[in-house]
Amino acid sequence: MNAPTAFPDQKPVPPYKHTPLFPLGPDTTPYKKITSEGVRVEKVLGKDMLVVSREALRALSEAAFGDINHYLRPGHLKQLRSILEDKEASDNDKFVAFDFLKNANIAAGGVLPMCQDTGTAIIMGKKGCNVITDGDDEAALSEGARDAYLRRNLRYSQVAPLSMYEEKNTANNMPAQCEIYAEGDDAYKFMFMAKGGGSANKSFLFQATPSVLTKDRLLAFLKEKVLTLGTAACPPYHLAIVIGGTSAELCMKTVKLASARYLDALPTHGSADGNAFRDLEMEQEILKMTQSLGVGAQFGGKYFCHDVRVIRMPRHGASLPIGLGVSCSADRQVLGKITKDGVYLEELEHNPAQYLPAVEQSLGGEVVKIDLNQPMKNILATLSKYPIKTRVSMTGTMIVARDSAHAKLRERLEKGEPLPDYFKNHPVYYAGPAKTPDGYASGAFGPTTAGRMDSFVDQFQAAGGSMVMVAKGNRAVAVREACKKHGGFYLGSIGGAAANLAEHCIKKVEVVEYPELGMEAIWRIEVVDFPAFIIIDDKGNDFFKELNLG
Repeated sequence: MNAPTAFPDQKPVPPYKHTPLFPLGPDTTPYKKITSEGVRVEKVLGKDMLVVSREALRALSEAAFGDINHYLRPGHLKQLRSILEDKEASDNDKFVAFDFLKNANIAAGGVLPMCQDTGTAIIMGKKGCNVITDGDDEAALSEGARDAYLRRNLRYSQVAPLSMYEEKNTANNMPAQCEIYAEGDDAYKFMFMAKGGGSANKSFLFQATPSVLTKDRLLAFLKEKVLTLGTAACPPYHLAIVIGGTSAELCMKTVKLASARYLDALPTHGSADGNAFRDLEMEQEILKMTQSLGVGAQFGGKYFCHDVRVIRMPRHGASLPIGLGVSCSADRQVLGKITKDGVYLEELEHNPAQYLPAVEQSLGGEVVKIDLNQPMKNILATLSKYPIKTRVSMTGTMIVARDSAHAKLRERLEKGEPLPDYFKNHPVYYAGPAKTPDGYASGAFGPTTAGRMDSFVDQFQAAGGSMVMVAKGNRAVAVREACKKHGGFYLGSIGGAAANLAEHCIKKVEVVEYPELGMEAIWRIEVVDFPAFIIIDDKGNDFFKELNLG
C-alpha cells in the first residue's frame, strides 16, 4: 500500500499577499499621559526594544477602569445634547436625555459611578513585536482593574461557581476578561471596557442562511431582530450589526468591538481579498428604521438609537452568522497605549456640564405626585386613575429586591409561609446598589432589568406582594396578565441614571433581610421625587405592547 508522503511535491503558487481581516485606518484618538514611569528602551540584538514594567500595566488598567465609570466620550455627550435640540424628539426622549446629562455631570465628580452596574472588566491588548514584559501581563492588567473596583465606589458583580448550582460573589469584581494579541511593532495598545449585564444580555447571534442576502429580506430580518432588543439595556443605544464572519465567535466579537466604535476606521468597501468593511449606507437605513419604530429613549419617541454600525465580513459559503449588540447609555470604554514616551489613556470628557442646557426645561408632560407612605390600596387607587405613559414622582418608602432575594421569597411561599409584610405594603424596586461613599445616603442605585423577575410576578401578586413594581425595560405577557388579574402596576424608571437617583432621590438605605447576599440583599430605601412612568396598569394596558415589545 502506497501511503502519501509527509511532504508532497511542491506545486508552484503565486506569492502570498496578506490582507488583514480588519484593516483599520490611523488612530485619531486624543490621549492624555498617565506616567513615564515603568517604560524604557533597551538594545536587544542590535534592535531597540520597548521594555514595559508590570507596574505600568497595572497603573494603566486601574486608571482606565476608574475613568470609564465616571466619564464619557465627548461624542456621546454631544449626541445626548442633540436630542434636546431636535424638534422631532418626543418629550419623553428629551426628558431621558436631560436626565442622562445630569447623571453624567454628577458622575464626573468622581464619587458616584454613572451606573450602579459597574460592569465586567474586559481588557484587550495588542502587543507589538518589539515590546518586552515579564510575561505576566494578564495578571498585571487584572490587578489594576481589581484595584479600581476596590478603591472606588464600584459594585462587585462577579459570582464564582462553587458547584453547578452554588455561587458566591468574589467581592472584588474579579475575574476580568483579558485577551492579549501579538500585533504591531513598537507599541502596546489597549481597549478597556466595563460591560454591564443589561447590555451584555442584549447580544444575539442568529445563524441565518445565505438566502437572506438580498436587500429587502435582510432589512426585514433585521427589523424583526432589532425589536427584540427591547428597552431593558437603557437606550438610546449605540447599535452594532455584523453580517457574516469566519466563525460565530468572531461575528460576536466584532459586534462588541463595533458597539464601542473601535472599528470605525475600517474601509467602507469590500474587496476580493476578504477584508471586513463598514456599510455606511445601510447604517443610515437601519438608523432611520429604528427612529420609525416609536420605541424612543425608553418611553416612546425617536431616539431608540444614537447611531448604528454595520460591519460586513467574509464568511464560509454555507454559513451566514448575523450578530446584534449594543453599548448602552453607560457607554464605558476607553483606549490606552504604552510607547517609548510613556503610558497614555484616551481623554474622556471631564466637564459634561457644558452639554447641559442653560435653563432646565420642563420635559415629559404632566407629573403625578405619589405618596408612598400610605396604605398600598390607596397607592393602587391613585395609579388606577391615570393612563399608561403618565409620568409619576414618588416620595416615601420602597423595598429593594432582585433575583436572589426573589428566589428566597419564593422558597417561603413554596413552604406554605406568607410573604413578609414589607413586601406587601411597599412598592418593590428591582435594583442592586454600588458601594455607598462616605457622607452619602446611597451609592449609585439605578434600576435593573425587569424581565429577569417576570416569572415571579403572578405567584407573588396572588400572595399580596409585588403590587407595584419599579424597574427598567419591557416585560413578558405574563406580567401584563398578572397585573390585570390581581390589580397590580409596573412602573418604568429611567435606566442609566443611577448617579442622579443617588444624588437627588434616595435619602436613606438600610438592609431589611438577607445581608449575606451582598448587593442582592433586601433593602428599604426612602426616596423623594423618584421619577417613573406607568408602563403596565391594572386594566391590562401595556405601553410596550403598543410598540410590539411586550
